[in-house]
Amino acid sequence: MSEPFPLIDIAPFVRADARAADQASVVAAVERACRSTGFLAVTGHGVPPSVIQQLVAASYGFFDLPMDEKLRVRRPRPEQNRGYIPPGDETLARLRGAETPPDLKELFAIGPFDLPDTPYFTGPAAYPSFAPNQWPARPATLTPALRAYWRALEGLAGTLCRIFARALALPDGFFDSKIDKHISQLRIMHYPPPAAPPLPGQLRAGEHADLGMMTLIYSDNDVGGLQLKDRDGSWVDAPAVPDAFMINLGDLMMRWTNDRWISTPHRVVNPPDGADWRCRRLSIGMFWIPNYDAEIACIESCRAGAAPRYEPITVAAYRTQRFARTAGQPAY
Repeated sequence: MSEPFPLIDIAPFVRADARAADQASVVAAVERACRSTGFLAVTGHGVPPSVIQQLVAASYGFFDLPMDEKLRVRRPRPEQNRGYIPPGDETLARLRGAETPPDLKELFAIGPFDLPDTPYFTGPAAYPSFAPNQWPARPATLTPALRAYWRALEGLAGTLCRIFARALALPDGFFDSKIDKHISQLRIMHYPPPAAPPLPGQLRAGEHADLGMMTLIYSDNDVGGLQLKDRDGSWVDAPAVPDAFMINLGDLMMRWTNDRWISTPHRVVNPPDGADWRCRRLSIGMFWIPNYDAEIACIESCRAGAAPRYEPITVAAYRTQRFARTAGQPAY
C-alpha cells in the first residue's frame, strides 16, 4: 500500500460532547479510506471490551466441544447461515467464480432474533433472511454473549452508517430506513491448528469480496491472518490492532456509490511454516446487510456527471444473483 493502513478514531461520533470539527475530520478520513482501500480499522467505537472478551471465551469453549455435540446445532440447509458449519463445508473462492479446496475453518453463525410475528419477518419473502437461529446448549455462556455482542455491533454499525452518510453528502439518517430491518449475520470463524498440510490452493479463507454493505471484524491475532488485495494486485497484511474493529466495504456499498467506494478482494492466509503453523485464530464478523427489500440504486451525489454503472436492484435479488455461482453453498 502506498499509504499507511487507515486507523481512525471514531470517538467524536460516540461522545455526546464532540466538536463538529472533530466529526468532520473523522468523516474526511473515512471517505479517503473508502475510496482508496475499502478497508479501515476503527478505535473509539464504544463497544465494551468485556462484551468482546466474553464472546471470545465462550466461542473457544464451543469450538473445543466434541464434533458430535457441535453437529447437534449444524446449519439445517445450505442457504441458511444459522448454526454450526463444520470444516469442509465452505469455499469462499466460489463467490468470485473460482474453485479451490474447502476453506480451513469451522464456523458458528446467527442472524436476527427477537423478531415481530408479522408477514415481513415470517412470510415467503422473508426466507432465508429470518430463518430461526440454532442456539447451542453448551457452553451456557455462548448464547447470552452472542446476543450482547450482536446488540453492541448494531450500535457500532449505526454509527458507521451516519459517518458514511455524511461522507457521501447525504442527511445523517439516509440509511436508517434501509437498515431498520437488516438481515445481517454474525459469524464466528475458528481457524484451528491444521491436522495436515494444506492442499494446493487451499487457504483458511479463499479470495473473495463481501456482498453486503460492510463487514465489522474482530480478530484475536494476525498469525495466518487477513490480507487485502492492493490495486496493483499485491497482497497486503491487515494489521490486528488491539481493541479495534476492522471494517471493510461490501459489494452493495460499491454499487450504491457507483464505484466511488470500493469493495476490495481479501483472503485469510495460512500460518507460516514452523511453530506458528500450530496456532489457532478466532475472527468474529458482523456481516452488515440492509433490509431484504431495500433498493440499491446509485446515490445522487455519486453520479459525478456520469450515468449509473449498475441497474437498481433489491438486496434480496442481488444476494440470489451472487449465490447462484456457489453451487448451493452460500458463504454468508
